Amino acid sequence: MLQLLSQSKLIIQLVLIIIAILVGFLTSAQAQIGETSELFTTLEAKDSLLFEVGFNQCDISQFEQLVAEDFEFYHDKAGIDHSKADFVASMRDGLCQNGENSTRRELVKGSLEVFPLYNNGTLYGAIQRGRHQFYETTARFTHLWLLESDEWKIARVLSFDHITPEPNNE
Repeated sequence: MLQLLSQSKLIIQLVLIIIAILVGFLTSAQAQIGETSELFTTLEAKDSLLFEVGFNQCDISQFEQLVAEDFEFYHDKAGIDHSKADFVASMRDGLCQNGENSTRRELVKGSLEVFPLYNNGTLYGAIQRGRHQFYETTARFTHLWLLESDEWKIARVLSFDHITPEPNNE
């Protein structure tokens, strides 16, 4: 009987340890900052300048200001831009060649997340991810923003999982 009680106590202790580890892991895995934090609102505003003004209104100057020199853009349908110059040229000579964009990008409300990046306690960048919608597709994105001389610059973009909804044949 005593041996059975000892085994039960051991099992309970192991279960509690496992629960504590899982709670610790899940808590640390949720490092997204709040939507009212200064970093979140700053990068949300940068996203708006980049897309609402730069992309939707074809204001190429926004790309010149916000994009890092060593910029890289990875798109699951359109390929890779290996530099800021390539990206700006592709926007100027492609989607914005007539001075206005034939498509429109909108951030899916509530999808934006921001994760700060630190080096020994000093903020140096952030990962921003979410979903965006265009007239004809929806997609996911991940942006790497870096602080360069106290200015936020977008350094890497992953745009993926582009889905074109099936037409409704009712």
